[in-house]
Amino acid sequence: MTHLRDPAAIYAESFRIVRDEAALGRFGAAEAELATRLIHSCGMVDIAEDVVISDGCVAAGRRALAAGAPVLCDAEMVACGVIRRGLPAGVSVVVTLGEEGVAGLARRLGTTRSAAAVEFWRDRVAGAVVAIGNAPTALFHLLDRLARGWPAPAVILGFPVGFVGAAESKAELVRAAPCPFATLPGRRGGSAMAAAAVNALSLGLDGDGT
Repeated sequence: MTHLRDPAAIYAESFRIVRDEAALGRFGAAEAELATRLIHSCGMVDIAEDVVISDGCVAAGRRALAAGAPVLCDAEMVACGVIRRGLPAGVSVVVTLGEEGVAGLARRLGTTRSAAAVEFWRDRVAGAVVAIGNAPTALFHLLDRLARGWPAPAVILGFPVGFVGAAESKAELVRAAPCPFATLPGRRGGSAMAAAAVNALSLGLDGDGT
C-alpha cells in the first residue's frame, strides 16, 4: 500500500488538510495557528467552530514564555506532549501531582489529587502558563483559588476532558477567568490538546534545543 513515509511531508500535508477543511476565518493569524494545532492534536476539524480563544491569549502566552515563566501542567501526559526544544531557555515544565503530601492534602480537602496538586502552584502561578488537559477538578480548584485572591497566571489553556465536570469547569473558565484563556467547551479535550496549545504559543520564540 502506498503511503507517505517522509516525516516532514507528513507534517506539512497534515497541516495543509487542516487549513483546507477547518473553518478558521473567524480567527486572527495567531489564533488560527493555535486552533490549527488543536485540530491537529485530535483529528477533528469541526472543533474550529467551538474553540474559544479570548482576546490577547496567544500574545500573553508568548510574552510569558519569552520572559521565562513556567508551564504548569495538571498531568504528566500534558507535560510529555510539550516540545521542550521550542521553549526559550530557562522555561520549566512543572507537574506537581507527584509531590510529597498531595495525597494527604487531597484527603483533608475532600477532593482529587489533581485538585490538591494545584495548591502546590501557589508560589509559581503568577504570570505562568497553565495547561490543564486532564482533570476538571484541577481547573475548578484553580479558578476557586484565583477568585480567593491568588495572583493570576498569564494564560489558562483549559482543556480537561470527560463526562463529569469537564463541560462545567470550562464554562466556569469562560465565565470567570481573570486572565486570557483558550478552551474547548463541552466534554471534548485532553492532554494532547493542552500540550498542543502550549506548543502553539512557543512558535516563533527562540527555543533552546533541549
